Amino acid sequence: MNSGVSRRTVGILALLALLSGGLIQPVPATAASQWDWPIQNARLSVGFDRPPQNWLPGHRGVDLVGKSGDRVLAAGNGVVTFAGTVAGKGVVVIKHGSLRTTYEPVSALVLVGSSVRVGELIGRLAPGQSHCATQSTVSCLHWGLLRGEKYLNPLALVKKQVRLLPML
Repeated sequence: MNSGVSRRTVGILALLALLSGGLIQPVPATAASQWDWPIQNARLSVGFDRPPQNWLPGHRGVDLVGKSGDRVLAAGNGVVTFAGTVAGKGVVVIKHGSLRTTYEPVSALVLVGSSVRVGELIGRLAPGQSHCATQSTVSCLHWGLLRGEKYLNPLALVKKQVRLLPML
């Protein structure tokens, strides 16, 4: 191998990937700088809890604490595929290649078919429609991520990546 990576290192990495059972799904390094938080100064309220089957109970995204009226930003570059209401809540969906991000409750400021860039304003956090609201000014953005019909943890888009170094 000419890349400076030994066969032993490649073998160890392959073994780690096998042992992880596919639980580790890193974001491609080229895309890492293309993602950002959908609300500024985000604080996690409820984490991701993918159910074993899509129809079982779980939490198919994360909840980020904010205030009613906070700016909701596109987490990545893409095209708006939905901006409307679902079950009385404002929802925005953005397609990013094979991925889709979802945002709710949001008062949308974008139209279906609009191209958006990372950090671009897509709406405002809607008041009083959040299950984590403890007072009228507090709301939570439910932020989801899907690849096809599979729910993924959206925090994987913005968390720092772990790099494995070769053994010396």
